[in-house]
Amino acid sequence: MQIITRQVKGKPLTVTIEYPEYNETVTTLVHKISSMDVGFSANTDGRQVKIGLSEVYYIENVERKLFIYTAKEVYRLDSSMSEVEAMTIDTDLVRISRTCIMNTDHLKEIRQVKNSHLEAVLDNDEMLVVSRKYLKDIKRIFQKG
Repeated sequence: MQIITRQVKGKPLTVTIEYPEYNETVTTLVHKISSMDVGFSANTDGRQVKIGLSEVYYIENVERKLFIYTAKEVYRLDSSMSEVEAMTIDTDLVRISRTCIMNTDHLKEIRQVKNSHLEAVLDNDEMLVVSRKYLKDIKRIFQKG
C-alpha cells in the first residue's frame, strides 16, 4: 500500500482511494474513513462543542441524560441512545449494555470477573461492565477488524 499526502489550500479534505480490484479491504477502508467524519454536538459549561468519533471513549445514559466521555472531558449530549446508534451504524461504536455504548477503538481487553460478569478495559484503564446480551456485537466488531 502506498500513502501519499499533499496540502491543497482552499479545498476541503479529500481522500482518493485507488485500487487494482475492489475487495473487502477497500470496503473496510471506505467505512473507516467515512466513520471518521461522524461527530457529535455536545454541551459543556454552557458552550457547544463538536466531538469527533475518534475522541469518544464511551457514551452513557445516566438518569435519562446522555453523556459522552473522552480521554479527559465529559460532555452532555442532547440526543437519545437510539439516535446515537442510528448515526453510528458501521462504526466502531457498539452497545455494551442497556445504558452504555463503547468505542471499540479504545478497547484494550475484555475480561471475566466475579459472578460471571464481563468487564471492558479501555486504553485509559477505565473499566466498563459488559452485558452478556451485547457480547455478540463486540465479537462481530472484532471479526470485521
